[in-house]
Amino acid sequence: MPDWLATLLISLLKAVLVVLGLLTTFAYMTLIERRLLGRMQLRPGPNRVGPMGLLQPAADAIKSIFKEDLTVTLADKLVYTLAPIVAIGMALTAFGGLPAGPAGSLFGENPWVYNLDTGILALLALTSMGVYGIFLGGWASGSKYPILGGLRSSAQMISYELGMGLSLLGLLMIVGTTSFHGIVGWQAQNGPMILFQSLGFVLFLISSFAETNRTPFDLPEAEQEIVAGYLTEYSAIKWALFQMAEYVNMITASAVMATLFFGGWKGPQFLNALIPGISDWPLVWLIVKIAFFLFLFIWVRATLPRLRYDQLMRFGWKLVLPLALANTVMTAAFLAFRGSGGLWFLGVLSLAGVLALLILSDRVRVLWNQPSVRPEGDIVRAGGD
Repeated sequence: MPDWLATLLISLLKAVLVVLGLLTTFAYMTLIERRLLGRMQLRPGPNRVGPMGLLQPAADAIKSIFKEDLTVTLADKLVYTLAPIVAIGMALTAFGGLPAGPAGSLFGENPWVYNLDTGILALLALTSMGVYGIFLGGWASGSKYPILGGLRSSAQMISYELGMGLSLLGLLMIVGTTSFHGIVGWQAQNGPMILFQSLGFVLFLISSFAETNRTPFDLPEAEQEIVAGYLTEYSAIKWALFQMAEYVNMITASAVMATLFFGGWKGPQFLNALIPGISDWPLVWLIVKIAFFLFLFIWVRATLPRLRYDQLMRFGWKLVLPLALANTVMTAAFLAFRGSGGLWFLGVLSLAGVLALLILSDRVRVLWNQPSVRPEGDIVRAGGD
């Protein structure tokens, strides 16, 4: 067999395994999320289907597959069908470029599907394409509530993508590469990036919640206002594909945060004294870090209320974007004038920015929570008085 054909078949096999792993994780994440939310809200959660409710994802899958697939008469049939496929396709593709271990550590093969020097840029581009799936799904449904949800989602995701990209510029200037492998290797030598870019991490975390349409940024499908937003006219397997895309994007966002700020697939080095080589075990440490961030997504959903849409947009444009720009300028200035000093002072400055944001939260709240009281002369009284 030619080498190129063997490489192609191995890459396809790894891609299939990644897809199966992500979809299985999605299926049981729905169960884990419902059980955790139930525990946080003092109720049992789903526990009737199978032992301890473990067959609930299988029951949900069977229901979605065999449920009647309804289509609105005025819908654009082709775009209406393609939209969820675009959403889940981009979500699954983005995960394949993340390294899960050192080269050759997965039965002699590399634990990633593809390796690009422009790793971060490619991932941001692929996740940005998910906006098209959501917006086209809302536009093609032929109904007003999906249109509103699609417009909300497009404006929200584009707005927070700016803050997300800027929050990573400081990291890229420090490391000097956009390759995930280079970033993980740099952290192995110098320490986790969270020590030097804590402000950038906080901004990236906030933007990740907005990009994945998770609470408190779940305005595109706010049931109290627009029924279910861009999902309103979807049912059966098409609706399930959109749900898959949301959860896969959560998993990808968790993996990206673990890779960029917490050392990626590498574990704590001090554990090597107990079990030699344990810090370099493939998959294990990345899965542990992903699980932590997924728990954080669920915890925030159970804790924080949804923002109003005007608050959400003000928060992105008046706080996240300027702070991300300030973090970029601060990092660039430090690297330009630090001389031969280390990065610890930059880490202190970044941490000071996070603490200042927390301490002054009441003062900066007016940036996104401006009072909307109109003058008395503008109020139209009943009866025309």
